[in-house]
Amino acid sequence: MHEGLEARLADCILPVILQLGYELVRVQVSGKERPTVQIMADRTDGAMIDVEDCATISHAAGAALDVLDPFKGLWNLEVSSAGIDRPLTRIKDWNRFIGHIATAEVMVPLNGRKRFRGIVLGADAETARMKLDDGTEIALPRATLRRAKLVLTDELIAATAGPPAAPN
Repeated sequence: MHEGLEARLADCILPVILQLGYELVRVQVSGKERPTVQIMADRTDGAMIDVEDCATISHAAGAALDVLDPFKGLWNLEVSSAGIDRPLTRIKDWNRFIGHIATAEVMVPLNGRKRFRGIVLGADAETARMKLDDGTEIALPRATLRRAKLVLTDELIAATAGPPAAPN
């Protein structure tokens, strides 16, 4: 869920990359003197993103952002896949990775805590659910999620690996 400048950038980029067969996972801006716009994307066909995909997204998103002209002066653009230990930014990400371990941080404390670790149970428009390491279940309000991401485990690697290579 994007806010402010990142929401404007996402709104600008999204239609352009959707038309090319990509989904926007996250837009993040870092740095002040020379800002960097970081775009994470997935392919809509579910295939892994490669370097050519990143170049395609970079050219298209860069052109759209040049028209929007969001920064005074120079800025950088970085495009990448979401990776294996990806951020959980969309409802579909939370539901796709049910059963895997994730960490989450909320902006407003919940039960006296801001950081959580546990097994992903899914999400809907309002909440993201996890079974915490102590066995309790929690519903995190999606509107207050600062960040959430999968934890790299052998199980996650196995679940996201492509089909085995054909023998020679």
